[in-house]
Amino acid sequence: MEVPGSSKKMIATQAEMVEERVPLAYKDQCAHLLIPLNQCRQSELYLPWKCVSERHTYEKCEYELVMERMLQMQKIREQEAKLKQSQKQGTAIPIIPNTANA
Repeated sequence: MEVPGSSKKMIATQAEMVEERVPLAYKDQCAHLLIPLNQCRQSELYLPWKCVSERHTYEKCEYELVMERMLQMQKIREQEAKLKQSQKQGTAIPIIPNTANA
């Protein structure tokens, strides 16, 4: 499945996420990494020093998604700033009025 505005694809299907009880907030392009991480956590009794490689890959995926969103938002802000700048230049009020016939 293709997610608009993202370079990553959805690998985990809706059925897989429902079967593994993935919460709605975590159903993103990294859900395919969260499923084995949660399985590992349950099998290892949530010991923090276990499942380190799975957690690292999941967190890296989430970090990349956040950075991608930040770059997209920065581009949107730059476009809006250019648009505002062009609108300001079109209706600019002169600093020195022309009424003095100078």
